[in-house]
Amino acid sequence: MKITVWGNELPAWTSAAALAESGNHIKIVTGLDHSGNKNEISFKTSNEPGLQQCIDQAILDGRLSSVTEEDGLSNSSHIISLNPDEYPLAEKIVCSLSKSLPNNLLIINQSNFGVGSTDKLQTYLKEANNQVIAYLPDMAAEGSALKDFKQPQTLIIGCRNEWAMLNIKALMRPFSQSLKQWMVMTSKEAEFTKFANTGMLALRLGYINELANLADQLDVDIEVIREGMITDPRIGHHYLHPGCGFGGLHFQQYIEGLSELMEENRNSKLLDTVLVENEKQKEQPFRKLWRYYQCDLKSRTISIWGLSFKPGTASIDNAPSLKIIETLLAQGCSVKVHDPEAGQNIEQYFGEHPKLEVYDCCYDAIENSHGLLLLTEWPEYWSPEYEEMLNRMHTPLIIDGRNIFDKEMLQSLGFTYYGVGR
Repeated sequence: MKITVWGNELPAWTSAAALAESGNHIKIVTGLDHSGNKNEISFKTSNEPGLQQCIDQAILDGRLSSVTEEDGLSNSSHIISLNPDEYPLAEKIVCSLSKSLPNNLLIINQSNFGVGSTDKLQTYLKEANNQVIAYLPDMAAEGSALKDFKQPQTLIIGCRNEWAMLNIKALMRPFSQSLKQWMVMTSKEAEFTKFANTGMLALRLGYINELANLADQLDVDIEVIREGMITDPRIGHHYLHPGCGFGGLHFQQYIEGLSELMEENRNSKLLDTVLVENEKQKEQPFRKLWRYYQCDLKSRTISIWGLSFKPGTASIDNAPSLKIIETLLAQGCSVKVHDPEAGQNIEQYFGEHPKLEVYDCCYDAIENSHGLLLLTEWPEYWSPEYEEMLNRMHTPLIIDGRNIFDKEMLQSLGFTYYGVGR
């Protein structure tokens, strides 16, 4: 199929790359430089495992090209994957397409514009002429977006038009081998489902963090409590790991969107409270460090392992590391950091700060350190060389923001250890 993808965010590039790899010819309209040079294709694709390589190969094979808006109108199948605040641009695109292709026009909306937005866009089209817009929620998670797109467990499609459904199923057929279920519903129901799923995950994360903070005050180990909770099959273990707060741009956008919807229609502040408490949770590692040193951090060297908002990605969007580094620098600390992927992004974010150093080796980052904050649970941090850590650190203090270390073992080796709810 010949398809135009509209957008310059992760879902747009993921869709474009995966569909091109499966044999489609993809044009992508980013709104940036449309020279066609692959170096101009410039979302942060390097943050996402495998995505840049997939894009490069598709360009090399001649199945993916960056084009102008005018060139993008020529195809009969389109995917709109824009930012939540770009709804007016989506209206403009749909109106232009309606005029350019009066018959057999398929548009797939992947954007987070809110519940009912796809139906509103349909009003600019003539369904009797097979001008149809459907909603296909972006279920891919940052850090595994390409894999999630290519190996979906479930596909939710917001569409009631039979012609459009046949075309969408044909488009997604190469990715259906791992599929357990097709779910077809109205576009409004599909939009609400995406919001509801994200909101539920946020509530679980917020709840376990609240329990962890309470466990701190009651002097009980939240990990023991959590293990007891997950024995109940009604609860399960997913998204039930306490930590120093969640991040990620797209996850946050969906939660904020549902929070606004709930407050406008139900006067409910449930998810708004989750968001507020999550920002407080990001401060927990610093607060424990602050108390340990009795409110005096000036001239101390503090180390951080883990800068990205989660393992498997270089993205630092809304990551706990940002707020903590800013606070440490404001307190006059020297900050040494390490991350397998996100070091360069931190350097770009903070610029050439004289008291911030990014290291390629995690052990170099703890040299003469007065404390180590673990903020992202990358696999390489789970079983470090503890003897080397003791030899390198000025003060063997570990504040574990993800509860990945064995508390008793570290204490037996001579470390001072603080976890989340431990």
